[in-house]
Amino acid sequence: MAKQTTIKEFEAVYEKLQETLLDHAKSYKLPQTELEWYKQNIRENPMGGKCNRGMSVPDSVSLLLGRPLTEDEYFKSATLGWMTELLQAFFLVSDDIMDGSLTRRGQPCWYLKPGVGMVAINDAFLLESAIYTLLKKYFRDHPAYVDLIELFHETTYQTELGQLCDLLTAPEDKVNLDNFSMEKYRFIVIYKTAYYSFYLPVALALHFLNLATPETLKQAENILIPLGEYFQIQDDFLDNFGLPEHIGKIGTDIKDNKCSWLVNQALELATPEQRQILEQNYGQKDDAKEATIKTLYDDMGLKKRFEDFEEKRAGELRAMIDQIDESTGLKKDIFEVFLSKIYKRSK
Repeated sequence: MAKQTTIKEFEAVYEKLQETLLDHAKSYKLPQTELEWYKQNIRENPMGGKCNRGMSVPDSVSLLLGRPLTEDEYFKSATLGWMTELLQAFFLVSDDIMDGSLTRRGQPCWYLKPGVGMVAINDAFLLESAIYTLLKKYFRDHPAYVDLIELFHETTYQTELGQLCDLLTAPEDKVNLDNFSMEKYRFIVIYKTAYYSFYLPVALALHFLNLATPETLKQAENILIPLGEYFQIQDDFLDNFGLPEHIGKIGTDIKDNKCSWLVNQALELATPEQRQILEQNYGQKDDAKEATIKTLYDDMGLKKRFEDFEEKRAGELRAMIDQIDESTGLKKDIFEVFLSKIYKRSK
């Protein structure tokens, strides 16, 4: 039987990886003050999240093998998992600056910490560079070394394209609903979220076990990208309809002018009068205007529209999972686990 990792086991691996990264920085005779800064950066920014992306790598490897991992298999696959967390940290530190965010994981954003400021931009670059330091240290002799490097580069590029589209489509300070469309929404979601959150961990597991062929990678992509899109649509739905005590935050998509699934559905359904309500109230830092949009979403039946979408998408994904040819090395279990975590979640 495969075995799922725990956050405690996964975080224990990062203790060793931090030492590897610090030793590498020391090899350049980095002065002590800057070394301490770097140490704080790589300690604080990748830690404190749920680590779902990272833990999906050893979990997927274990499911592919159909057994618990050896100590070496676990360390290596968890190391790949931590590379996805470093990639996430690089994106989040950068994203918070671009969005002018105030908090991240219950703490002030990194760039708002005393004395950090715009040094955070360079710190984000260092988090990205750490991925390639670890790849060279632990995977230089792996047959898929070049494929792993290319996978991280390509995923980074895809996410940056998604972010570009998001930033230009929905700037917080300039509301223009003509910019919004389901086509743009899908592009943003697929490239900003689905590839690095869902496809990357499984692709890493396949490369690690030398099971990555054009066929297995394509099958994984065909399931994981629509699954990642479903996840983000759920997130958008919960931002408005979820209970704050469940989702752990108060939704802000309406006030923040987000190009969300809900507003795009509303734009597709709107009568001229409803369109005018959207134009006058969406993307405003005003509680009353936000409440007007929420009421409009209720009147338009967007809750039912999402529930219908959820059932349809889950059914499509189950059908695709059923068709997986396990003789290629892929396992249906991997995708069933992903879907079970998402289906009808409330947070």
